[in-house]
Amino acid sequence: MSATHVARDGRAATSAADFAKISPEITRTRTLTWQDPMPSAGAGAELSGLEYMRAIAAGEVPPPPIAVTMNFALIEVSEGRAIFEGEPGEEHYNPIGVVHGGYASTLLDSALGCAVHTTLPKGSAYTTQTIEVKFVRPITRDTGRVRVEAEVVYGGRRQAVSEAKLVEADSGKLLATGTSTCMILEL
Repeated sequence: MSATHVARDGRAATSAADFAKISPEITRTRTLTWQDPMPSAGAGAELSGLEYMRAIAAGEVPPPPIAVTMNFALIEVSEGRAIFEGEPGEEHYNPIGVVHGGYASTLLDSALGCAVHTTLPKGSAYTTQTIEVKFVRPITRDTGRVRVEAEVVYGGRRQAVSEAKLVEADSGKLLATGTSTCMILEL
């Protein structure tokens, strides 16, 4: 282990906070602010899925904490369709120097699920049963803004299937695709 990774007392750095003390010149911070998600979820249960998703997109309901953490937002919805945009950054990097596949997967899962949610009546909810993601290109902080468009391709009483594409927002280059099956729940 190099000297830059060993604390002054000789112990190995074991956390980001340890590394911040040892190497402040390469340390970054990000402060997150979010709202308790439970009041929003409760309010959403009193609306149809489309009404709830529109309230989130319009900023009438706070975004869910995952959107804050991952730096993405629901920007447009209609019946059976959801569009998200996000800005991947180095805080989303994995050990090999690119944005972790979980960033794309989370963004796709959110859009795929919200597309299904727009089709649900008041008193219903959903949960992801399966998700399949296919990565086409790596994402880096230089990729810039990304956009995912999801659409329901099958809506039944007990399950729904949706498909999505994740692209570079400016160029339209395909980054990943996803499909999901969601279980429909009665609240």
